[in-house]
Amino acid sequence: MKFLTQYLWFNTQKKREFINITPQIEELVRKSGVKEGLCLVNAMHITASVFINDDEEGLHQDFEKWLERLAPQEPLSNYKHNLTGEDNADAHLKRTIMGREVVVAITNGKLDFGPWEQIFYGEFDGQRRKRVLVKIIGD
Repeated sequence: MKFLTQYLWFNTQKKREFINITPQIEELVRKSGVKEGLCLVNAMHITASVFINDDEEGLHQDFEKWLERLAPQEPLSNYKHNLTGEDNADAHLKRTIMGREVVVAITNGKLDFGPWEQIFYGEFDGQRRKRVLVKIIGD
């Protein structure tokens, strides 16, 4: 059995961003030498997400709008978490909605995606350094 553990680091310019990380993950699958296995991609911060969807700008804007309706950033006083001195309760909720991690099958040495699927890092409380775990296992 082969395995690879790697960390990707992000420090976004904006508070909220969606970043397509598929090329980095594909490169790590190649580097691992795994032909048949699994690839776990995990956001290791409670205000960031990893998810799979289409890389289409309109859809990303829809995500932004939808998430803001479900968990608006303001008023800060809407959230008990923010009474602790924090101002990012909405980011915690947005992360919960978008998900913590994805697992993708590796078949014939490649990520085994459906049509249009891509892996994204979602940042909801950015402008500071955060990491993503990539764990690849298989033969």
